[in-house]
Amino acid sequence: MKSSSQQSQSRISRRRFLKRSLAASGTLAVPCFVPARALGRAGTVAPSERIVVGVIGHGPRGRYDLSVMLPEKDVQFVAVCDVQRDRRRRAKEMVDTHYGNQDCTMHRDMFEVLDRPDIDAMLIATGDRWHALASILAMKAGKDVYSEKPCGMTIREIQALAEAVDRYGRVFQAGTQRRSQENFQYAAYLAQSGILGRLHTLHASVYVPRRTYDWLPAEPEPPREVCDWDRWLGPSPWRPFNKLYLQGRWRGHYDFEGAANFLDWGAHTLDLCQWANQSDHTMPIEYEANKDGIIGRYANGVKLVCDFLPDPFGDRSPQYRTSTGTCPVRYIGDEGWVETGDNGEIVLSESLVKTQARRFKKPGTSAAGHGRNFFDCVKSRALPVCNQNIMRRSHIACFAAEMSWELGRKVTFDPVKERFVNDAEANRRISRATREPWSFNV
Repeated sequence: MKSSSQQSQSRISRRRFLKRSLAASGTLAVPCFVPARALGRAGTVAPSERIVVGVIGHGPRGRYDLSVMLPEKDVQFVAVCDVQRDRRRRAKEMVDTHYGNQDCTMHRDMFEVLDRPDIDAMLIATGDRWHALASILAMKAGKDVYSEKPCGMTIREIQALAEAVDRYGRVFQAGTQRRSQENFQYAAYLAQSGILGRLHTLHASVYVPRRTYDWLPAEPEPPREVCDWDRWLGPSPWRPFNKLYLQGRWRGHYDFEGAANFLDWGAHTLDLCQWANQSDHTMPIEYEANKDGIIGRYANGVKLVCDFLPDPFGDRSPQYRTSTGTCPVRYIGDEGWVETGDNGEIVLSESLVKTQARRFKKPGTSAAGHGRNFFDCVKSRALPVCNQNIMRRSHIACFAAEMSWELGRKVTFDPVKERFVNDAEANRRISRATREPWSFNV
């Protein structure tokens, strides 16, 4: 046992040792404080509990989606990718401003983002031509995916996308956000509950289809860092650069937009009719176009009317005599009807207005709740409200309906085989060739 003097000498020696060590290293020992946000305190979420997200595509819709998803406290956006330099700079600024730091990375090449092992999920908000392939590549890289609509350019792309979700075991949400809006949910409830009586007719508003095969005049191609034109084109056939394509003039061109813009609204409105008719497991079996729209028929006898609206802010077609905003749908039963649209209003037949009238303040265009549903499912691994199976059938129904307009005649479709019945011409158009190396064999 050491004497008291020996113990004192030992303590002195240790103190001297520490002083000499600190003096030699030039450092000073200070208490270590851990920020509350790192521990998930003060209303924050600990980093280990956050969903780490990357972004591919930052055009108008991508900016909107990012703006409503950034406030989610358990989500952290860490990387943005766009082939246009100005857009990726704006995306980084948007993310960094929200978080108050400079941590968000910018990328021209999406594979740099997909290769990051720390990223859990991807927001895909490119032009239509990239949605399916970018989503599949992201899932192959182990990421869950929220993809803007339309989720593919052809029936075959939609099939490949839905199959990839199951193959890679990922969570997928299509950006058809109206299923997450209270007014559309309430209208579907009225249709499904029997309050409207036997449901017999569904109305889905769609744009008048349009399609062009021309090229805009060739202009000098910008430096790759300013705009990677080859990557912008992606799976689409090559054509010369024109800056108007970057400003949205790609819309309406066959090479860049599937189903002659039918899915711009049809991906929403036809999907809502599928829901109201409890037909998420199937789709209409017949489609016939006329000058006012396309008439479909389900196996259960319910009629689907896709009404052409030439101008989303102009005159309504005869079936719509109310003002419920953009993307209106109407469900008609033996005992009444309901109509709703993006302004949140519920309009009812006279037989129901006294008992069922409601108005919802939140517009149907908001994607906030839809994004929240996706993030919740990323954690739980449950199926989102617009998962791959729901997206697959409603999107394919849109393609089948547009095929009737394209061919100018009635077409019959098999919802199980997902092919047109005894129609070689229509079946040849189920897929398109893609530009190498952007094939769908992934």
